[in-house]
Amino acid sequence: MFIRELIGKYQTNAPRYTSYPTADRFSLEFNQNAQLAQVENEFGDNSAVKPISLYIHVPFCNTLCLFCGCNKVITNNHASIDVYLDYLEKEIKLYYGLIGDKLDVVQLHFGGGSPSWMNNAQVTRVVSFIREYFNLDNAKEIAMELDPRHCGEEYVASLSKLGFNRLSIGVQDFNPVVQKAVNREQTFEESNEILVAARKYGFQSSNVDLIYGLPFQGVATFSETIDKIIDMYPERIALFNYAHIPSLLMPQTRIKESDLPSAAVRLDILQMSVDKLTKAGYLFIGMDHFALPKDELSIALTKKTLQRNFQGYSTFGDTSMLAFGVSAIGFLGNSSYYQNVKETGSYYRNLDAGNLPILRGSTLNADDILRRGIIQKIMCQFELNFGVIEDDHKINFNDYFEAELKELKELHGSGLLKLSSEGFIVTETGRYLIRNIAVVFDKYIRHDGNKGRYSTVI
Repeated sequence: MFIRELIGKYQTNAPRYTSYPTADRFSLEFNQNAQLAQVENEFGDNSAVKPISLYIHVPFCNTLCLFCGCNKVITNNHASIDVYLDYLEKEIKLYYGLIGDKLDVVQLHFGGGSPSWMNNAQVTRVVSFIREYFNLDNAKEIAMELDPRHCGEEYVASLSKLGFNRLSIGVQDFNPVVQKAVNREQTFEESNEILVAARKYGFQSSNVDLIYGLPFQGVATFSETIDKIIDMYPERIALFNYAHIPSLLMPQTRIKESDLPSAAVRLDILQMSVDKLTKAGYLFIGMDHFALPKDELSIALTKKTLQRNFQGYSTFGDTSMLAFGVSAIGFLGNSSYYQNVKETGSYYRNLDAGNLPILRGSTLNADDILRRGIIQKIMCQFELNFGVIEDDHKINFNDYFEAELKELKELHGSGLLKLSSEGFIVTETGRYLIRNIAVVFDKYIRHDGNKGRYSTVI
């Protein structure tokens, strides 16, 4: 249900809502003392703690991809990675001392950067000290983002022995002209080797990231990339819209805006990609994610248990997440978010002083919790029942969200959702523009109207 005119009409900027409030709304007043209080509140009674998620940020890469907005450090010095791992263990040990027990972990995710730029010995070391302070025996998912340009079957085999069962690789585009323009030259063979190895060594699923809107992309050339991805047949595909924000991301200044495809061509590329992926058997999860019917994301979508966290769509989004490393963002219970400092120097100094490396965060009030739950339901269940919200939060929905209901009526009139007195259901077309619907309930954007800091929805 790709209605081009409607999608074009609602082209705007909006958050991706991996959290609410979004990270750009976190406060610098949220400091170590605030985090200590939240840790005590969440983990003070260990007997009541549910299994948690862990996120490990490894910022190192050996090359600079010009489109990338991640927090990264470009280095070919593996000794500097060893130093970082020393401090990563210090941070984990600090939290272990505060919690006082080895918590059960249901999900562990390594992101970056390129965590696969760690060698086998370094990955083994990290997993070893994580196991020293947390219990991974019952973890359902242990995942890593891999760069196929510097790892192959042997690396995947090593990860399997350590308990990893999911992986994600960045492809973006296989066209050599596009790859050269964004400084990421990567062959189909390198990428395919990783997915073949993942199946050989029993990984549960693999994900491939693609980006449309990069310089020199066109429908014909990106169609060839989509065909190759379908040949690779990963369980999940993320088809991201390139966000060109050179004022915030310095490497993007090396990309000429005149080389970027027009808005019309971007829509052509997206429409072609959606048509091909769905015909190949992939289910459209929402926004920019696709999965095979047998994958857990598709199953969760059907069962209405799909969730969302800082790694995107997930089946573990309702767990507390402790996040370690520079710039890592964590979430404790239903009450707070925190983000670590973004530079390794500051990260090291904090830990040398015995301090948690907190940069900023957010303690959620009742309105935040209410809106967070609504946005989560919109983004993941693609529907909202007003009565359920009223019962859970003891409010009158029509009175509390009078202004929001007016906007929902407009979206109903445009065909993005079907609104009734009981609630609404997002249409198939509305799933592409789900951020347009979720943003209706964002109090912070409603207050200041500032959407310019976010990427375009399509």
